[in-house]
Amino acid sequence: PAGLTGVVAVAAGSGSSMALKSDGTVVEWGASWMGSAPSGLTGVVAIARGTDHALALKSNGTVVAWGYNSEGQTNVPASLANVVGITASGSTSYALKSDGTVVAWGGQPTIPEGLSGIIAINASSIGGVVALKSDGTVLAWGFEAPPADLSDVVAVAAGRNHRVALKSDGTVVAWGSGTTFTPTGSNSNLVPWNLTDVVAIAASTD
Repeated sequence: PAGLTGVVAVAAGSGSSMALKSDGTVVEWGASWMGSAPSGLTGVVAIARGTDHALALKSNGTVVAWGYNSEGQTNVPASLANVVGITASGSTSYALKSDGTVVAWGGQPTIPEGLSGIIAINASSIGGVVALKSDGTVLAWGFEAPPADLSDVVAVAAGRNHRVALKSDGTVVAWGSGTTFTPTGSNSNLVPWNLTDVVAIAASTD
């Protein structure tokens, strides 16, 4: 949108986009059939998008959801509080709580039993989730497990068929479809062999 400024985060789904502004408000554009953020929504500190629904995390640790609700993905649990992170897959919503546990609702909310010590989560478009633990190790469910020796991770991202981890030394590890590392780096789907000094990561549908 013309004149959009003060943006601190962005998220996109099927045919529509949203931006979080520094004043804690949300701006949306694109497909109107998905609905829009509740009127008067403020105090937002993070946003996430599924295929056809949106999540907003407020500064008080509560979550607001809107959009297509075919599988209950916008039905935020009434008792949900103390949330510090959010992510969404196609029709599933996830909330990371301050105690390191994860709450999920909607389409396919499978969570490993006893899951704890989580500091970051990211869901793919088809429902798989990758989670970063406080000790720098990674868990994943709904798709392939991460490499057994993966450690010292500081950020994670989930694509449709692949996962990515950023390590504390600025290097990147990827696993899943089309991500096997080779020293030549000749395949554009592979992690470049000389990739260093990375400070942020993301993963797409393909």
